[in-house]
Amino acid sequence: MGHEGFASPTLLVLGPIEITATVVYSLVASGLVIAIALFARPGLERESSGWPVAAELIIEHFEDLMQEMFGRDPRPFTPLIVTLALYISAANLLGLAPGMHAPTADFSTTAALAVVVFFAVPYYGIRTRGLRGYLGRYVEASPLLLPFEIITEFSRTLALAVRLFGNVMSEELVIAVLLSIAGLLVPLPMMMLAVLTSVVQAYIFAVLTVVYLSAAVRAQSRSEEPSR
Repeated sequence: MGHEGFASPTLLVLGPIEITATVVYSLVASGLVIAIALFARPGLERESSGWPVAAELIIEHFEDLMQEMFGRDPRPFTPLIVTLALYISAANLLGLAPGMHAPTADFSTTAALAVVVFFAVPYYGIRTRGLRGYLGRYVEASPLLLPFEIITEFSRTLALAVRLFGNVMSEELVIAVLLSIAGLLVPLPMMMLAVLTSVVQAYIFAVLTVVYLSAAVRAQSRSEEPSR
């Protein structure tokens, strides 16, 4: 298990480009997500069992959640939310494999994921409600609150990155200390718990993304409701 939570070592230098361990493990996590998608897709297109059923349950859960929060068809948003949940789960779980490192224990990875969410919110908001409808939400309560709304957009992006990074890094450090002190047998229950928390952290990130998107794309705000 790798424990380079603070600084990822450079494995290869190609001119101005440095290939770090975080980059490699991020690609591994991406490959796992692609493999899961390719494996599960045929089963989703017909009645099946096993992994395809599990994938279908995950998709249905997030779509039900988005339907309730957005008040509209959730399918346009499903690829983003499910991909984030699967990628972060895979990335977190890599840190539990011997000799490997969770890319989400590097702040650059969690910051990149948070930036994806940061740009996804206005993208889906404008696509769903139009430019005027989306920008209008910032002054919906009062134009005086506009600076605070903008600060909120940036602060919650930072909070997403820091929360995931801090939780994954601290988890890796705790397991590393236990392994160095007690060997393999004693930390096993801790590692089993870490599997659960790794998935939970991915779920929390995905749900928070749904919450942020809901404010941008929900069907109608009060100011947009037709007059009676």
